[in-house]
Amino acid sequence: MSHRNAPLSELGRLRLARCVVDEGWPLRRAAERFQVSPATAKRWADRYRAHGEAGMADRSSRPHRSPARTSTRIERRVIKVRVLRRWGPARIAYLLGLNPSTVHQILRRYKLARLMHLDRATGRVIRRYEHDAPGDLVHVDIKKLGNIPDGGGHRAVGRQAGQRHRTQTTGKTRDRNGNSHVGYSYLHNAVDDHSRLAYSEILSDERKETAVAFWQRARDFFAAHGITVQRVLTDNGSCYKSRLWAQALADDAITHKRTRPYRPQTNGKVERFNRTLLEEWAYARPYQSETERRATFTGWLHTYNHHRGHTALGGQPPATRVPNLSGQYT
Repeated sequence: MSHRNAPLSELGRLRLARCVVDEGWPLRRAAERFQVSPATAKRWADRYRAHGEAGMADRSSRPHRSPARTSTRIERRVIKVRVLRRWGPARIAYLLGLNPSTVHQILRRYKLARLMHLDRATGRVIRRYEHDAPGDLVHVDIKKLGNIPDGGGHRAVGRQAGQRHRTQTTGKTRDRNGNSHVGYSYLHNAVDDHSRLAYSEILSDERKETAVAFWQRARDFFAAHGITVQRVLTDNGSCYKSRLWAQALADDAITHKRTRPYRPQTNGKVERFNRTLLEEWAYARPYQSETERRATFTGWLHTYNHHRGHTALGGQPPATRVPNLSGQYT
């Protein structure tokens, strides 16, 4: 293929060759007329004599011989390791004594799927999907997150100081059984499959009553943005298998679907949201207390929905796919 600054297209080459071969122009005159070197003019004239108009097309730059190319036997070993062990180029290279870039080129040459596109358990290519309209499917999940003791946890001040702060904070929070400890938070998350619009709350447990109350608020949130939920997908947690949860969805004529056991990738959109939440909010900076971290949560969630570009949406935020962004038409 011609590069962007090439002086001759295929039509230009043909005109130059015809001037030389059919009309008898000297090579230097033709080269000057078409703003190329005499050697270039001779090459296209010779190709025209030998192959006619077909000779004006670009040819592959691949050499006829590649004596240094990796042998077929080694390529087969690379492919075998990749298929059986599902390793990346670097680990395969260390095992077989090759350069990682060589392994990478072999994997590309045989068009093997990237590891990120494979199910690590089965090696099968993950089927990615997206529903056609907001509300067709909402992914729901719970993420357990350790609270930060006053003064900062080990991520901020080191393991020894973090443990001391945890001990000093003990007794300030209690679970439902009355046991005092720093404790955990439970982030209940709901993500719309089509738009990736997310609703999230930080709650104290994952009991069925808490999960149902969260869902009712999430349903109202989506409704305020013009989204009528048709189906909900969850994992097989006990709160989602309860009669209370089933009744809450049935009251709104919402179909409940559950993932297959040990297949969290089925609920991948909310799982990816969980990861984003941890990377960009929970562990984004060294917070000095749980109160400080929670104070930034609402702002981060607004940024995620309205301003943060999403790679699956062509760099646009989830709010751009919502039919009633501000809720003024509900």
